[in-house]
Formats: sequence, structure tokens, C-alpha cells
Amino acid sequence: MHAGSSAIQCSDASAPSPCSKIQGRSPEEDGTMYKKIGLIALLSALAITGQARAQSVSQVPSSGPKPPGAPITMQMPWGTFKLADRIADKIRKHEPINVVYSYQASGIPLYSQQQLMGFKNGCAEAKAIYPMNCAAIAPVQEDANQQVSQIQAKLATNEIDCLSVMPVTFDSATTLVNQMIAKGIPVFSVGVPTHGHEFTNFTQIPLKEGATAAQVVLDWMKTSGNNPKVFAISGGAPSQQWAQGRLKGFREAIEKALPDTKFLTTETNAINTSFDPGKTYDTYRTFLLGHPNVQFIVNVDIGAEYADRAIVDLNRTGKVFTIGWNVSKGQLDAIDKGIQIALLDQRWPDQGAFGPFACARFLSQGEVLANTQSLLPVLKPGVPAARAQFEKFLSNKQ
Repeated sequence: MHAGSSAIQCSDASAPSPCSKIQGRSPEEDGTMYKKIGLIALLSALAITGQARAQSVSQVPSSGPKPPGAPITMQMPWGTFKLADRIADKIRKHEPINVVYSYQASGIPLYSQQQLMGFKNGCAEAKAIYPMNCAAIAPVQEDANQQVSQIQAKLATNEIDCLSVMPVTFDSATTLVNQMIAKGIPVFSVGVPTHGHEFTNFTQIPLKEGATAAQVVLDWMKTSGNNPKVFAISGGAPSQQWAQGRLKGFREAIEKALPDTKFLTTETNAINTSFDPGKTYDTYRTFLLGHPNVQFIVNVDIGAEYADRAIVDLNRTGKVFTIGWNVSKGQLDAIDKGIQIALLDQRWPDQGAFGPFACARFLSQGEVLANTQSLLPVLKPGVPAARAQFEKFLSNKQ
């Protein structure tokens, strides 16, 4: 979703890629396992080829650097990648490739619809680069073992020529990814990286996301005159590494700027809302009733709109404010009403769309697309544009 003038610029030290180098950060630096491609060609070509495709619409890059020998054989920091003979034969004959997207779950509100539609749109456009057959697979709810089993079933029948995967955790698909790479099948990850050898992880950097959200809150405090001192942080899966990074990054940045701030919950005991709308609403309502002193609530995934509803229902409007991640109609409405100060768009449709483009560019041109995602805060002035883009996307008319 395009957030208009609220996009993070490269002058902002807290902004993730494309402002930073691709694939060269350690977990200690970024709180995520970015893959070190380690090729001079990749790093030197980024400034020329890593620009995002139609930035106002998508952050998926249109091209990328070409490591020597790709796509057939190329040297990586962990060894030599050699494209499977059956896939290389397809490329020589210009036959369609099978691109598979495995995402976390098909039944999560907002997330699943945006991921799947992004993948479908990405496939439709990527076919102009190279012919492909596209398939999306996912458990109904998050289930790491089922996700791996679904991928293995397609591998067993040679139905995967290139894989895009959003694993449930950093570790849940690592072994499988390394096995596929060893067999000569290209793999890209989105949203959540693995600890394996995928070529690119197209995603946000969790610690920096949290710091970005904190800066949005600090700027809002200066301009609005509001000065909340009591915070609570929450999420649907707060124990996950990506959530931990966002929660910790937010808390640390707020406490650094405002040492007298009190956090009723931290990343160690964050409010666990689940991803179920009804449970999320009930959790926030119960928390608000039990903590009348809370003044600001952070949600790091898709549940902020239910905190907003609970605030209204308990007549706490103007006394408690929120900030949340990802685009939904409920959040946009709450921003317009002044309950939620902003949302942080991590651009799920782009994550879904990345795989088809990455597979097409690598197998047809030998290019490895870089991580060009950056978090886009949407504040009240940006709501009309974000709402229009969101509605276009959901109606599939973009």
C-alpha cells in the first residue's frame, strides 16, 4: 500500500533496506538472519539495479545484479550453487517453470488475503518476463510441520522449479531450504528469513521496525501535545522472533527518548492477543478494564483495530491511543477518528509478489533480486491514498 509522503527516506537512520546494504547484516546488527550473498557484483550493482519497481505501487525490484555464472552455476559464500539439470533443460527450451509460494497460513484475517492476492498479481505480471505455472500452498492456520510437508509433497513429484517461502519461524524451514538449494532448486524467502541458504530474504528488519514505530510516536507527541507515560505492547504471536524484534525495538527507542516512561508489558510478557478477531477484542477489553492507567497500546501485527474498538466501547477515546502494523479498513478508520495515531505498512502484497519476479529474473536472466523493502508509516494525511490503494488491491483492479 502506498503511504504517500509518509514513506521513510534514506536519510532516516532507522530505515531498513534499500537504505542499507543488501544481505550483509548479522543477526546482532539487524535482529534477523539476512543472507550474506558476499559477491562484489551484487553489492556494486545494487545502486544501479536495485531500485524498486514503481515505488508508488510496489517495492519489488524490476531487476537485480547478476553473479558470474548464474543461473546455471554460481559461487556463494557457503559453496557452489548448480541449477538442477531438469530445470536447466526447461530454461534452454524456454518451457514454463513451476513457481510455488508457501506462506504461513491461508486463514489469518487480512494477512492471508493480501499475501495470496499479491502472489497472484505478481505471477500475472512476471509471466511477461518468463512463462510460468504458479501455485500457492499454506496450512489453514500456522503449522510449521504441515507447511514443510506440503512443500515436500510437491518436491517429491518435481512440481517445484523455484520456491518462495514465508516460514512460520526462523528455523522451521531451514533444513528443507538447504536441501532444496543442494538439489539445485532456487529458493527465496519473504517476510521471515530462515537460517539457510536462500538467495534473498525480502522483508523488513524487526528491530528497526520497532524503532521506526517509536519515532512515529515521538513525533506525534511533539505535534499533538499528548504526552503518554504508560505503555503496553502486544501482538498475536509475541514470542516469535520477528515480533520480539519489533516489541524490543519499540520499547528501547521510547525508553531512550523518555526515560520516565512505564511499560506495563514488555517483550518478555507482551499481551498475547492471538490472530482471532473476537479473542483479540476480548483480550484488549479485559486488559483495558484491568489497567485503567494505560495510555498507549502497541500492536505489532494485525490486531490494533480491535484495541481501537475496545477503547471506543469503554469510553476511553482521547485517553488511550494506539499504533499498529499493516493495513486494514478498521485501522484506517481509527486513524481518521484520532484513536490510532498511525499504522506501519510492511506491504504484504509485495511480499507475496516477490517470488514470481525473483524466480523469473533469476532463471531467465541470472539476476538475484535484492531486498528493497522499507516500512511505510501511514498517518492521517496519508489515509485517503492508503485507503484507495487498499480498496483497489482488494478488488483486484490495480
